[in-house]
This record gives sequence, C-alpha cells and structure tokens, in this order.
Amino acid sequence: MAGASGAGQNRAVLEVVVSGLVTGWAIAIPIGAVGAFLVALSARTSFRVGAAGALGIATVDGGYAALAVVAGATLAALLAPVATPLRIASGVVLLVIAALTAAHALATSGRVRQAPPLRPARAYAVFVGITAVNPTTVVYFAAVVLGNRHLVSTPAQGAVFVTAAFVASASWQLVLAGGGATLGRVATGRRGHVVTGLVSAVVIAVLAVRTMLP
Repeated sequence: MAGASGAGQNRAVLEVVVSGLVTGWAIAIPIGAVGAFLVALSARTSFRVGAAGALGIATVDGGYAALAVVAGATLAALLAPVATPLRIASGVVLLVIAALTAAHALATSGRVRQAPPLRPARAYAVFVGITAVNPTTVVYFAAVVLGNRHLVSTPAQGAVFVTAAFVASASWQLVLAGGGATLGRVATGRRGHVVTGLVSAVVIAVLAVRTMLP
C-alpha cells in the first residue's frame, strides 16, 4: 500500500510539474514586444546582458504565477476594471522603448562614441519593469490556476507549479537571448547594428500599438 501511495504522489507531482511547464511556455513562447526587445538588446550587447533581461521576465512570470496560486480569483477581479489603462500604459512604455532603440541605432552611424550599454543588473530591472506593467500575464495564470484547482490544492503543489512556470519562462527567454547574441555576432558591422536596431524598433512599435488596441 505504501508503494502504491508513493507512486500516486509521484504521478501527482509530475502532473503539477508538467502543468507548470506547459503553462509557462504557453505564455512565454508567443514573441511579443518584450521578447522582440530582448532579442534586439542581446544582439546589440551580449548574451550576459540578454540573459539578465531574460531572468527579469521570468521573475515576473514566476511572481505572477505565485500571485495567481495564492489569490487568483481576487486578482482577476481587481485587475478587470483597470485592464484597459494598464494595457495602454504598457503600450506607451513599449513605444518609448522603440523610440530609444531607434535613436540608439541611428547614433551608431555617427562618430560620437556611444554611452556604455546596459549592464546586466540594469537590464534585469528594466525587463522586470516592462513585463510587470502588463496585466495579461497574471490574468492568464489566474485563469489557469482557477481552472485546475486540483493541481494546486496544497502549498507544496502550488510551490512546484510556480517553480515549473518560472523554469519554463526562463528557458525560453534564455533561448531568445542566445539567438539575439548569435545575431549580434553575425551582424558585427556598424551598418548591421543600425539595420537591426531600426528593424527591432519598428517591430516593437507595431507590437506596442497592437498591445494598446482592445
């Protein structure tokens, strides 16, 4: 009986892990404005800086997953009335990022030496900030948790779910950072940096406008 009980517990834990991983990947893999910015930043700086930004995104995803586990229904109800202002604010922040990205790209074509790029700690903080202003993530996690209460019925299961969601998000964001860093090594010339910077700025701006639309 003890063996059967242990096997059942292992299956339950595995189910929670798989659910957390799938949930984390599902919210992370569709590349939006923040993902595009992460790729562009990694391409123009280094994998180390991009990885710090990736972990910033994953930190917010994990934090929102934890909030959803603890108070999913309450959070969804609280955010509903301000979802539109938060969405617009998120779009405005991303438009500012697009403008700064374009300005930095154009500045590289001149002879004036650029200011030092983002350091890892600052990149982490920047991505925490721009990810946190979008309420979509916490509403998404809340919906998943509320629809699968049997998976997070205990504090231990909730902790496993949150950890798995963080790992899933971090793994994908690190893939994006690695891809961006590889692109940066390929496009090492000044012209390449300008082109990739302007293209990324346009993509971020388009996605920012899309973010603000209902």
